[in-house]
Formats: sequence, structure tokens, C-alpha cells
Amino acid sequence: MAKIKPSKGAPYARILGVGGYRPTRVVPNEVILETIDSSDEWIRSRSGIETRHWASPEETVAAMSVEASGKAIADAGIDAAQIGAVVVSTVSHFSQTPAVATEIADKLGTDKAAAFDISAGCAGFGYGLTLAKGMVVEGSAEYVLVIGVERLSDLTDLEDRATAFLFGDGAGAVVVGPSQEPAIGPTVWGSEGDKSETIKQTVPWDRFRTGDVSELPLDSAGNVKFPAITQEGQAVFRWAVFEMAKVAQQALDAAGITADDLDVFIPHQANVRIIDSMVKTLKLPEHVTVARDIRTTGNTSAASIPLAMERLLATGEAKSGDTALVIGFGAGLVYAASVVTLP
Repeated sequence: MAKIKPSKGAPYARILGVGGYRPTRVVPNEVILETIDSSDEWIRSRSGIETRHWASPEETVAAMSVEASGKAIADAGIDAAQIGAVVVSTVSHFSQTPAVATEIADKLGTDKAAAFDISAGCAGFGYGLTLAKGMVVEGSAEYVLVIGVERLSDLTDLEDRATAFLFGDGAGAVVVGPSQEPAIGPTVWGSEGDKSETIKQTVPWDRFRTGDVSELPLDSAGNVKFPAITQEGQAVFRWAVFEMAKVAQQALDAAGITADDLDVFIPHQANVRIIDSMVKTLKLPEHVTVARDIRTTGNTSAASIPLAMERLLATGEAKSGDTALVIGFGAGLVYAASVVTLP
């Protein structure tokens, strides 16, 4: 029997650089109120959101990703040609194939990097980070680019009072590379498919294939609505507050640290009340900086954690070398949490 040569990579992996891109158009709550019966005060109190960014036609999933990735690569101090793999998490790239990651890899100037998309909703960044860590340690890539990117404005029903105000657009990226010491802790991840109906697309794409619109949702003008993201808000809130705090604690335990050892907490930016509840349940000390990027960015799904990370570092609220707990959770229902050292 032939013996397969064992792979050899770095002893550990770490985040070396981070970059973000937010579309130029800033959308205040007043714009959302043009199509739903609500108020600015209600939106702020329920979600914490004051503004969000919506992409222009030119700010495509690929274009936003290239902008964010260029910043991350520069921040990491490497060349694009050194990137061995590109992992893109998104639910809003509408071409079934090819993967948008291949276009991004080419536009960045990588040297034929492996490139693929994943669909893990708001936990997508955590899933991508875990894959990247494995590639660096296993040796299949020295540097891996992980991108979370969404144009959720394309999947928003502006007449849905429960979700119209939630979603924003943007891209966040990190470069993962070799490390001589542990800097990305074990990932606690999983799924609860029995709860998949709580966050979902309103209509599957194939419902448009037959031309029969009799069972398709209509807008107030009688036109067929484009598929959008819908959710059962209370069910999602309860799950996130109670179950995800447990997952976050498991990630701390897996990394061998306590809440007192943390410098930064970067949860998925879904709802400021969820964030505040998790902070309370985890009993985070006052010295821990908590990301609340949702106030001006909205819920950008897979992009929310790297965007929040980039902003905390840019504003000085967090610094290089800080120990951070990151956790993403969303449609599926899926989740992923780990402790990382900030670049």
C-alpha cells in the first residue's frame, strides 16, 4: 500500500488584516417609513438602527468585495498574488454559477487562487474563518482571503413592517495566514434545521419558472413581489438571546479563557437588544468593548462581523492584539463562534 505524504502547514493561523466597504448611499429611517406604518422611535427602540447603507447598481457584490479585500490585503502587508484561496460568504449573489469568488480572485490579481462561495447566512463569516484556519494549518494555502458580502437591499420587502428596516449592504474581508502561536480558537458551530422556517426566503426561485403568478405574493400596487427575506421576529429573538449566549460561552470555554480575559465582543449585528441581552447573560466586564455597528450599518448578514471589526480598529475602540469573541447566527438556523486575536 502506498503511503500518502502528510500535509504540512503552519503550526497555527491568525487574522493578519481586515478591510471593509460600505456603499456611499446612507439611508435614514425616514426613507423606510415611506412604505411602512411605523416611526423612527419604534425602529430605534426595537433594533437600534438609525441608518443603513444601500448599494448602487455599480456597487455589486463583486465590486464591494474587491474594495474590502484590497484593504484587507494591504493591512496584512502581503501581495494579492500570495493569496492561495478566496472564500466568499453571501446569500445575495444572484448568479447560480460560477461562484462570485472566482471573479473576485481574478480582479484582485491572485495567482489562480482556489475560489468558492458558501451560503451560511449571518454565520457565514465564522464558517469561512474556520475553513481558512484549516487551510493554513493543513498547508493547502499559506494565505486565505475570507469575505462576507451582501446586497440585502435586493432581498428586502419594503412593505414588510417586520423586516423593511433591518437590512443593509456592504462587504468585510480578512486575510488569514500563518502564526507561531494560537490566535484563532476552536470554533463552536452547528445548525438547528428544525427552526429553518423562522428565517427564510419568501418564494423559491423556481416558482417564477411556470409563469403562474396566482400564488405569488403581490405588492400594494398588485405587482408580483421579488423574493425577499422574511422572519418570525420573536422566535428568532428568543433563540438568539438564550441559545447563542450558551454558544458564546462554549467558545470561551473551548479557547480556555473567561469573560474577564476578553477585550472585545463582536457579535453578529442583528439587533441591539440581542447584543445587550447577550452582554448581560455572559456577564461581560465593563472593560470589554462591544461592537454596536448595527446603529449605522444595519444587518449586513455575513458582512456584519468583519465590518464591525474593521470599524472598531479604525476608530481605536479596539487595538491590534486584543482578544475578541466573535459569534454569528442566522438563517438555517446556523451559528459559529470563536475567540480570535485582532490583527
